[in-house]
Amino acid sequence: MKRASLLPTKGPFRADQLRPGDPYELSHGHAIQCFPTGGRGARAISAGARALATDPAVQDVGFDTGFSPAPDMLRAPDLAVGAIPDEPGWVKGTPPLAVEYADTGQDEAKLEEKICDLLEAGTRFVWVVRLTGSRRVEVHRSGEPMRIVHPGSHLEAPGILANPLPVEALYDRDVSDEVSLRNLLQRHGYASLDEVRAEGEAKGEAKGEARGEVQGEVAALRSVILEVFAARGLRVGEDVEALIAGCKDPAQLRRWHRQAITATNAAELIP
Repeated sequence: MKRASLLPTKGPFRADQLRPGDPYELSHGHAIQCFPTGGRGARAISAGARALATDPAVQDVGFDTGFSPAPDMLRAPDLAVGAIPDEPGWVKGTPPLAVEYADTGQDEAKLEEKICDLLEAGTRFVWVVRLTGSRRVEVHRSGEPMRIVHPGSHLEAPGILANPLPVEALYDRDVSDEVSLRNLLQRHGYASLDEVRAEGEAKGEAKGEARGEVQGEVAALRSVILEVFAARGLRVGEDVEALIAGCKDPAQLRRWHRQAITATNAAELIP
């Protein structure tokens, strides 16, 4: 986009003169007052942050994080996607993807100035989420005309996001939750919830088969023990028969099988 600057000269302020919490950004040394976000904007930002932060390729998402690409510049996008160091002070440079939310009372001239500052300083994409009128996202890139992406379509940021992002995920909680679930599953190596279900079913079937094999071995060992006693002409009392019938441990039954081969009477199996 072309800059239609309201700030033709350099201002006197520097980023190091501002502290976290100060209600100002800087554009070429000029202080720009920033105002609190309304309820609708705050809900939308929360949904967008969740969808973006869970993307498998995303390292960090910052809320209103101050970026200072030059001593006289300080810009704080509503959402910033990129590497954000875990240390105090302003972040040097600019985020590769910045998201701004525009609601009732938006100062369009200041927004245009902010978009230009970010793009000129190195931000690759600036997405402006329009919350008034028909919901839509304006996509700004340096040297390209602005384009509008409507609900039902997807946004892409190659090299920044791994997955296409539904427009609605930037403001709708339900869509954001769906996207976040997909992203989190992918972070853990699953393509979808269906794949998780399929794996669970397969494990359940495997456990079922293993359980069936154990049950089959237990039944066979019980029978073999009784057959050994019968072949040796040893009487098996009701107490020993009940003991063998009630045992479900294959290892214990194998031990009894070995004992049955040499025992002088079946009662030796009783502890």
